[in-house]
This record gives sequence, structure tokens and C-alpha cells, in this order.
Amino acid sequence: MKSLLNALQEGRLLELPDADKGKALEYLAHVIEAVPDLSGVGQVYESVMAREGSQNTGLGLGVACPHVRASGEGELFCAVGWSPTGIDYGSPDGKKVHLVVMYYIPDSQKSIYLREISALAGAIHREGGISAIASAEDIATVRERLLDWVLVAIEANIPEAKARMIRLEARQAASEAPSAGRAVAPGQIQAVPALIVSLGDSQNVVLCQNPQAVAALEKMEGLADKLRLQAQFDAADFKLVFQSSTQYGLGRTLYQYLAVKLS
Repeated sequence: MKSLLNALQEGRLLELPDADKGKALEYLAHVIEAVPDLSGVGQVYESVMAREGSQNTGLGLGVACPHVRASGEGELFCAVGWSPTGIDYGSPDGKKVHLVVMYYIPDSQKSIYLREISALAGAIHREGGISAIASAEDIATVRERLLDWVLVAIEANIPEAKARMIRLEARQAASEAPSAGRAVAPGQIQAVPALIVSLGDSQNVVLCQNPQAVAALEKMEGLADKLRLQAQFDAADFKLVFQSSTQYGLGRTLYQYLAVKLS
């Protein structure tokens, strides 16, 4: 379960801002699309939703593993979303999904991916479900529970001394994973919603919980032109991924973006 462990260590466990299945998957897809080291990804959201249309990726017991495939070499990569309220996912057992693990799977990693989700399913069944995650009060608790699952699975296949070392290192790295207002270590991700109200060619109001993102956007020249294109663009250390826009009267438009910071 190396890629899931990496996600926990590198800050790719995120609280999903919407309980709608499509919007939740779009949120995680945008996180994966924003990672510059991944090649051959294409339109992640479109690929994920096309696959969902032919085969539901709910594993049951409150977990889903949507995925996108890519040609060539590369590492198995995932982003993890937690939904406190649960998502009506259409899973075979009919239960709401509280944990969504979205995978990027290069051709060379297909067998690794199958082993990882098999280990994840095994961990879920050993725990008797994900009630501890579904009822968690915050994302820090979710991270701790997931870390326990991953480390138990890893320890089952390696010598005891090495297992203790990995557990210690993993807990230290996970405890340093980024949260609101904290610095981001190399290779880690912060993703926060950003609302931008365009009042005209030179007037924009930015609403975002990350003050660095607000400052970068409000200082940006030509922001109105980029908003009109509804495309992905960079602002200082952030990659802005378009999600939606709403037209209002008096020439005002509300743009919804996902601001992803990669150190």
C-alpha cells in the first residue's frame, strides 16, 4: 500500500467540499491534474466519469476507488478524499461512501494497483468497516485511522524490525502533513477552493481560506482575461483549476476555482 502511504505522508488526504458524487470526483481529479510530474493523464475527470458510467468503482463498506489509466511508465499515485456526510455513490451494497481513493495508474503499475486495492479491501474487512472514519470529527483522525490500516498491511509482509522502523517514520511524516496555515514540505500538496467575483476588467474580489492564494490572485495582472478563458493558469506558487462560473446582473461573474499549491 505504498502509494496510499505516500498520499498520507505528502498531504494528499483532503476533506471533500461537496457530497455530490460528480463534484467530489471532479475535486480529486483536479488535484491529480495539477501535479506536473504526471504524464499522459489527459482529462482525468472525464476519464473517471466515463469509467463510472460503465462500472461503479464503489468497493462497498463506505469506500470507493475511482481511477484513470495512463500509457507508459511512472509511479502509482493517489489522492484521497474524506466525506464526513457520505456520498450517494451507487455502490453495490448501497452504503454511502465516506472515503474516496482516486488512483492514477500507468500501464506498468496495473498489477501494483490491483495488489494495493486488494490490501485496502482486506484492511477494511478486518476492521469490520470504516465506522471510525465515517464518524471522525476531523481529518486528522481520519489520517490516523488510515495510517493504522496501511501500516498493519505493510507489517504483515516484512520483518518485525523493519516494520517498526517504517511505522515510526510514517507516523512522523504523517504528523507533518500540511494543514491550513502550515508550510508545505517538498512534494506535498495543498488544495483549497477559491471564489473570484469579477466586477469588470480591473476589479476582482477573491475569497479563499489561504491568504497566500488571495494575495497572489489579487496582485495578478490580466486576471480578468484568464477568468474569461475559464482555463487552468498559474498564480505565484499556485495552480488554479477552473470548476464553474455563474453569471449575475450588472456584468458580474462568480468563478469557482481549486487553488492547488505544489512546493
